[in-house]
Amino acid sequence: MSKTIYRSDVIIIGGGLAGIAAAIELLDCGKKVLLLDRDSEENFGGLARESFGGICMIGTPEQKRMGIKDSPELALKDWKSFAEFGEEDLWPKRWAEFYTESSLEWIYHWLKERDVSFLAMVNWPERGLFRPGNSVPRWHIAWGTGQGLMEAVIGHLHSHPNRDQLKICFGHKVEGLDVTDGRVTGCHGQMEGRPENFRADGGCVIVAAGGICGDLNLVRLHWYRPWGDPPGKMLNGSHKFADGVMHDAVRKAGGNLTHLDKQFHYAAGIHHPKPRKPGHGLSLIPPKSALWVNGRGERIGPVPLVTSYDTRFLVEQITRQPGSYSWQILNRKIMERELAVSGSEYMTDFRDRKKLGVIRSLLFGNRRLADRLLDESLDIVTAESVGELAEKMNRLNEDGRNPAALPVNLELLEQEVRAYDAVIGRGKKLMNDDQLRRIAHLRQYIGDRLRTCKFQKIDDPKAYPLIAIREFILSRKSLGGIQTDLECRVLSPDGSPVEGLYAAGEAAGFGGGGIHGLRSLEGTFLGSCILTGRRAGRSVLT
Repeated sequence: MSKTIYRSDVIIIGGGLAGIAAAIELLDCGKKVLLLDRDSEENFGGLARESFGGICMIGTPEQKRMGIKDSPELALKDWKSFAEFGEEDLWPKRWAEFYTESSLEWIYHWLKERDVSFLAMVNWPERGLFRPGNSVPRWHIAWGTGQGLMEAVIGHLHSHPNRDQLKICFGHKVEGLDVTDGRVTGCHGQMEGRPENFRADGGCVIVAAGGICGDLNLVRLHWYRPWGDPPGKMLNGSHKFADGVMHDAVRKAGGNLTHLDKQFHYAAGIHHPKPRKPGHGLSLIPPKSALWVNGRGERIGPVPLVTSYDTRFLVEQITRQPGSYSWQILNRKIMERELAVSGSEYMTDFRDRKKLGVIRSLLFGNRRLADRLLDESLDIVTAESVGELAEKMNRLNEDGRNPAALPVNLELLEQEVRAYDAVIGRGKKLMNDDQLRRIAHLRQYIGDRLRTCKFQKIDDPKAYPLIAIREFILSRKSLGGIQTDLECRVLSPDGSPVEGLYAAGEAAGFGGGGIHGLRSLEGTFLGSCILTGRRAGRSVLT
């Protein structure tokens, strides 16, 4: 079998946002860079390209124009509250401090210099439920979503004055690291789809190859045990090559892996209408006015599930339900006004920068998205009565896609819908329901008022048809990973650096092996990829 040999000053493993940011930093200083990516060229940019493009940043001009008073001190306080760091989390804490102190310089201005712009409206997810989350809005959506963001960054990479110093090799699966005299000096692997091996030699290696959540077996193996057993049925919303191969390689080279049980999943996943990988799921941004019920049709509680507060809480509660899956009960009016998809593929007006389309969807609802999901999704049913809806939900459960399916109790579902609608019918002053109280709270902020119905009943003939969406836990991000110091140097179990080895992005738990702790404030994934990628590139140069 033939072997191809590459030589470079620095080898970067992984062509996502973190790896690209590192490559740009190195090219700025004239270094010779080899970037090895397992995927094909058309997917250059990784999962960031498919994202909605939201980034958590502090003290931006967009915040100031909206009168949002933010500061690194407040952001760090919020971050630590959500993270619930342990005493041993030295490096995650330091990375959190670095992020909140440096997001304006290291992320915002860096992207603006590369022609990335943001929507004027700063969004406000992860506010916190039982503990403080984002005290103020910090989620900045890149105009063009993640696709536009990555096109701008990749365009800058390809037009770099030192572009001739960069070699990008697609279809290269790195399987191991090479160690010489105690120092990592390269890597080796297999070319995807070809019977050919390769070896790359360099002064050092930066691992930016993603996490472990693309392999549902690893997700289950490292499941957060206080939650009990993982769901029998899960969907995959991570990158297909986020399979932990490089984590094993780093461990064999002496690196330390931490917090692999800390994972960020979404609560409202449906089967992707056009799957591109096993178990491929699509993450919905759930309507706040929908009723979230379990497999039997019982409203999940006693604390009702409402998005925008604490995604981890939503996931935890659903995993504790019979069958570990859920339904959302709503109607067409709620769907058009409130439902969105977490990613660029379905949010086409945002992705394609159609300003009139975005404005129209904000003012009148996203009818095209509703039509598309109703037409394409196998997890959505519609009906003209609650009884018919329950019947169709039970019929859907016969499709064999959910081995844990439970029969929906018609009387129970009707009771839950009737009780919720009755509270709305009493009028605003007498709405003694926590979901409605939170809707009232959300509507105080203009960014949510535009996308949230004003106390909409479910069983309302004027808003028909009724809709039920079957949803599963969807894997997304590894919050733990390769332990690093603030220079992105990979650390051994005793805390000493592994010579010649660096890690960035999700592979490094987005910094320090667990920068987010238990929860993410949202938007800190893309932001941390830029932060750690740039930091890794600069650290190699010193």
